[in-house]
Amino acid sequence: MKNLRRAFDFLLGAAIVAVSLTACAPRLMATGDAVYPPRLVARSGVEMASAVMSDGAHLPMRVWAAEKPHAVVIGVHGMNDYSNAFAMPGSWFAAHGVTLVAYDQRGFGEAPGHGLWAGAARMASDLDTIVELTHKKYPGVPVYLLGTSMGGAVTMRAFNSATPPKVDGVILASPAVWGWRAMNAFYETVLWMSAHLLPSLTLSGSGLGIQPSDNIPMLRALGKDPLVIKETEIGTIYGLVELMDEAALSASHINVPVLLMYGAHDQIVPPVPMGQALEDMRNAHVDVTAACYPKGYHMLLRDLDREVVWRDIESWIDAKGKPPPSGAENLAPCPTLAHAGEL
Repeated sequence: MKNLRRAFDFLLGAAIVAVSLTACAPRLMATGDAVYPPRLVARSGVEMASAVMSDGAHLPMRVWAAEKPHAVVIGVHGMNDYSNAFAMPGSWFAAHGVTLVAYDQRGFGEAPGHGLWAGAARMASDLDTIVELTHKKYPGVPVYLLGTSMGGAVTMRAFNSATPPKVDGVILASPAVWGWRAMNAFYETVLWMSAHLLPSLTLSGSGLGIQPSDNIPMLRALGKDPLVIKETEIGTIYGLVELMDEAALSASHINVPVLLMYGAHDQIVPPVPMGQALEDMRNAHVDVTAACYPKGYHMLLRDLDREVVWRDIESWIDAKGKPPPSGAENLAPCPTLAHAGEL
């Protein structure tokens, strides 16, 4: 019996090695080298229709313009979403003197490579380019980044580079910081094997019982929006986890004031890595203001209580360092933020 078990273990090990050697790598989007000077492209009736990256890729843009903006906010959308994610806050901010600019990241919305992963470095580089173009478009106007979920991770990752974005501040709304170091070892192994053995396998979040927001009509509209990705390739999920890991490790590299926002009912990003990110920022002496929303879910900017979040963002932009008017500086409903230094 022992000999039979040894033979089985040997064959299983040999099979794993053989599969590993012949495994496919996760599919990545093909991107080009820097050839063109980045620029904004207009379209009839639209002042800023797209941003052209250095490799010629056109990233569609949406702009909610204030008449005389005293600040510009660049919206960086979340996973499987696109620039339209900022339509709700965009109109509100424009009415309050803040222009909101959002763009479709590669692989999402109407940008090139729909459904494919561009890689954390490329996505961060694109964001840096968008910042440069925005400064040229709005000279002398303070520029802020507003990253939601995956967009928050891209924003954080951009600061861990030789050329971090030159902005006046960063707003992180439920940033995706659940990387490898916070993942169960079993899930990590399954994800790695799936991404390398079945890179084109697609998964959906249906049936998981996860509620990303309490705004049900908004969620139903997303379900009908053809530009919102409903099934994600396993290779893209693998890339997302790598991005989230790099974002978590980048928390201490942010060199501008930060507004970190989290919902007490967030079922997407676990509370422990969020608290760890806050702790890392504080340990690195990042000027961070943490805010917890007792009624908030993952999609803070589009939840039913969204205007409370919008007002806090506007107030923070106008007077960084002052407590949020909503009272969200009371972190008690989000225990891992309240006890970040004790993790």
